Amino acid sequence: MLSDSASFEVGGLLYNGLVTRDKNLNLIGDIAESWTFSRDCLELTLQLKKNVRWHDGRPFTADDAVFTYETMIDPRTPTAYREDFKAVASAVAQDPYTLRVRYKEPYAKALQTWETWMLPRHVLEPYARAGKLRDAPQNRASPVGTGPYLFREWRPGEKVVLVANPDYFQGRPYLSRIVYRIIPSQATIFLELKAKGVDMAGLTALQYSRQTDYPAFRKAYNKYRYPGNAYTYLGFNLKDPRFRDVRVRRALAHAIDKRQLIEFVIGGLGREATGPYKPGTWAYTADVRTYPYDLARARALLAEAGWKPDSEGILVKDGRPFQFELMTNQGNDERKRVAEIVQASLKELGVQVDIRVIEWASLLKEYIKKRRFDAIILGWGIGLDPDQFNIWHSSKTAPDELNFISYANPEVDRLLEDGRRSCVQADRTKYYRRLQEVLAEDQPLIFLYFRDALPVVSSRVKGITPAPAGIRHNFTEWFVPRHLQRYTAG
Repeated sequence: MLSDSASFEVGGLLYNGLVTRDKNLNLIGDIAESWTFSRDCLELTLQLKKNVRWHDGRPFTADDAVFTYETMIDPRTPTAYREDFKAVASAVAQDPYTLRVRYKEPYAKALQTWETWMLPRHVLEPYARAGKLRDAPQNRASPVGTGPYLFREWRPGEKVVLVANPDYFQGRPYLSRIVYRIIPSQATIFLELKAKGVDMAGLTALQYSRQTDYPAFRKAYNKYRYPGNAYTYLGFNLKDPRFRDVRVRRALAHAIDKRQLIEFVIGGLGREATGPYKPGTWAYTADVRTYPYDLARARALLAEAGWKPDSEGILVKDGRPFQFELMTNQGNDERKRVAEIVQASLKELGVQVDIRVIEWASLLKEYIKKRRFDAIILGWGIGLDPDQFNIWHSSKTAPDELNFISYANPEVDRLLEDGRRSCVQADRTKYYRRLQEVLAEDQPLIFLYFRDALPVVSSRVKGITPAPAGIRHNFTEWFVPRHLQRYTAG
């Protein structure tokens, strides 16, 4: 199951959930046309649309939704998103177009859970029964979904090709063919933009503010800017004894000037992060412990933790210098620059940081999943609900789970559990604000900044309507007038 944004973007065109979000981020029906909750909030009944078909022509039924639930809770299924479904006591196909879901207790994310992409029973059941979902052609060779686009081709390291689904239940999308090119370097992506070799990409802050403000580019592309739903962070492997000491983590937080990072790395196009929630959202609070840039305080905390400078100013403890490897992914110049600024900042403390940039798939498979890292510069996308059980709960530290820094705090576990049990937003707000307070005290990772989203799209493409959900919420309605079309649909 996917955990990176690029794969989610492609998958979102191949699959549907029972519900989705509108341009204002409200939950609306997708495959489901309506739903009702019982008075005690324990039972959810969803009525499904009758005109939804899988890409191979088979009708979608409630039995596929039941299969999706059964697959998600199967411990043999490699997924980081099992937890939401574990709140379900039973899921039953009352008839082909009625799904009845019973919950063990009131669950705040009951409806949102069914945003999960649905899986085809008729394709995957033999693999699921054998515990071999990883081997299913569905994963790479021939995925079968219900979405607006059909899978056509995937050349690893080169491109993914999708074509419009003529039988899509919400109407055929206007763009006939989508090619996702896999370009490992942001600099190369920008060269392709200038050569009009790509029609859509994300800009870096430097590109947005300084390198695209000239007449030819403004004529060829439209630029967009809105608050992003992802934060960049410096994460620690908390199994490492050096980083297990909270004084060390707090010291390193004091040694990093976030304002400098925001100014020099993203050109001021973002805001400081003090925790995992975006400023302006209902769960967010600014009333948490912060770590202003203060090298004297950082040195004092490290001294308390037993790290003392030698004759050359290098911090040493038990005869070993404070030296660690900082990993990030290849092709992301922004994260590389963050790593370099962190490296320079910590050098002033007497901490030696060695930067290692690794190809994305290898970083995930060989290092993150296997916990073979000291520290990392990565980012987390935040969901529309503040529940972050999968990231912070101590039960989510297995290889296929998302708590790969190995964080464990009993109070955080309780807050996460209580926050997802309550259906009252005022109560949930209380739990999540306390969660932010504890995370700010613990600094299991250093929350650096939320950057603005900076997409750019060819001016040939029409129908884009920016909204709180961004620009992709109505992607199936984007179109290119005939006189501006460049490509054939083949």
